[in-house]
Amino acid sequence: MRYKLKILIIFVFISGSNLMGQSGKHAFFLTSTDFILDGMPFQIISGEIHPARIPAEYWRHRVQMAKAMGCNTIAAYIFWNYHESEEGKYDFTTGNHNLQEFFKIVQEEGMWLIVRPGPYVCAEWEFGGIPPYLLRIPDIKLRCMDPRYMTAAERYISKLAEEIKPFMVTRGGPILMMQIENEYGSFGNDRNYMHRLKEVWKASGVDIATFTGDGPTEYMLEAGSLEGSAVGLDPGSSQADFDLGAKMNPGVPVFSSETYPGWLTHWGEEWIRPDTTQLLKDVKFLMDNRKSFNLYVLHGGTNFGFTAGANSGGKGYEPDVTSYDYDAPVTEQGQITPKYLALRKLIGSYLPKGKKLPPIPEPVPAMEIAPIGLQPFASVWDKLPQPVMTVQPKPMEAFGQDYGFILYSTELIGHKSGKLVVTDIHDYATVFLNGVYIGKLDRREGINSIEIPASNVKNPVLEILVEAMGRINFAQYMIDRKGITDRVTLNGMTLMNWKVYNLPMDKKYVYDLRSSGTTLKKPGIFFRGTFFIQKGGDTYFDVINYTKGVVWINGHNLGRYWNIGPQVRLYCPSSWLYEGANEILIFDLHLTEPKPVLGMKTLQ
Repeated sequence: MRYKLKILIIFVFISGSNLMGQSGKHAFFLTSTDFILDGMPFQIISGEIHPARIPAEYWRHRVQMAKAMGCNTIAAYIFWNYHESEEGKYDFTTGNHNLQEFFKIVQEEGMWLIVRPGPYVCAEWEFGGIPPYLLRIPDIKLRCMDPRYMTAAERYISKLAEEIKPFMVTRGGPILMMQIENEYGSFGNDRNYMHRLKEVWKASGVDIATFTGDGPTEYMLEAGSLEGSAVGLDPGSSQADFDLGAKMNPGVPVFSSETYPGWLTHWGEEWIRPDTTQLLKDVKFLMDNRKSFNLYVLHGGTNFGFTAGANSGGKGYEPDVTSYDYDAPVTEQGQITPKYLALRKLIGSYLPKGKKLPPIPEPVPAMEIAPIGLQPFASVWDKLPQPVMTVQPKPMEAFGQDYGFILYSTELIGHKSGKLVVTDIHDYATVFLNGVYIGKLDRREGINSIEIPASNVKNPVLEILVEAMGRINFAQYMIDRKGITDRVTLNGMTLMNWKVYNLPMDKKYVYDLRSSGTTLKKPGIFFRGTFFIQKGGDTYFDVINYTKGVVWINGHNLGRYWNIGPQVRLYCPSSWLYEGANEILIFDLHLTEPKPVLGMKTLQ
């Protein structure tokens, strides 16, 4: 339905509006040019944060940071695979899965909310938020009307709708608007799919305004926009962009759904540091012209555990670092930056006379930790699980595993030395012959072969330990299964009859680890240490002395590290630390001797 507004157009700048403190319903709808809130044109000034990337204890602090910078709205991606980690099992209640608690905090802080629930989100998040259990279906097609995908997506929508409905603006809540899919025009052109998603949300009782988000090009907007849904531009930084959005989908407002203060970083790159001058120019254009916009991201947070995604651009496979600092206005640890202060000054200059932005919240304390000594504790080779037998290797998903590591082992019969080729390795592997490390394979560098040396063993044992580095989260190569995805050949001969061992390195796996009680020399070692703190604070564990692996603190997975950089420190929130004794556990693919670890106050 289209609405004609017959009132004087007065744009309202609301930063931390007290409307949210009032009870009762609010009216938010779209005209052909504006967002209308309670009868008045409303300029959305949004800062994006992701509850899954932030410990729940810090949600309020991060929302307050957005408010103090001049935002009146929070935008939040919701990651399907974070809330349905196993098929049919949902978590909307524990820790930072508790979306309703997040919604309450946003409302209590006098802010509005835009939700971006997918089912696909990108966000540099593992598999773009789609649950990897779907990859167990060999010929699955994603983000289209494939009935197997849609059955899962519609089930997710119906579950998530129950979390969203009590907090919709129509029921007195903070949620103004919801995105349908994400940047679909960069991926496909199944209009039936886009329309179906919108229908399912409506049928599930979510009756708020909707929008789409796409790059400001004709073909993306044609494939990704929906009649009656506001047009989001990723980004919208000129009048020409906004004119194009209005031309491609007339009758609804156009806004910049992703204005970028920073950018992502991949392993092996330098830290990305975009030009602040251009950012301020873009935001000034948006403010001068009363264009609504969302800063992606105001605060990025962290890809804890195995949640970091990957891209597949001109350089091939590009896995994302663990930190989602993003060079955002608010750092990974919640500190302000010069970029934050510049945006606060700029946005604040548009306040009505006599109005001031709220004070900037006090920073979360950070601390240093003296060098921690570690010792070899256990080996990935200890007490391997019962293997699964398979004639040829299959991807990790075929064995019911979604994340972590997986081991493939076979005896060499026929050819016993020469050129070994793995088609294809996803994503990094260490290779052993008769228990001796002989080299690595690395999808990122295009290394999928290695020379197998001759040995005097009748039937040499070949072992390939594969690490899943994060599924591709954007564009055409999202079907990104892990492990060995096809076959292994030696001098052209296909190697048969494999033993496969699941090594998910999830909470249960780590909890069940026991000391080896022997000298550990074969790479693939867990190192453990104990450290003591007297007062809590955030810290960054510096693992520059280690090679490649994963770090746990008191059972919490901080994420991956890799000595190719640029990241050599992993963020740990104070809520994961105890006053008194704490445990650090490091799994390293290459080191056989432990190195000390420090706690530092900053990412760099």
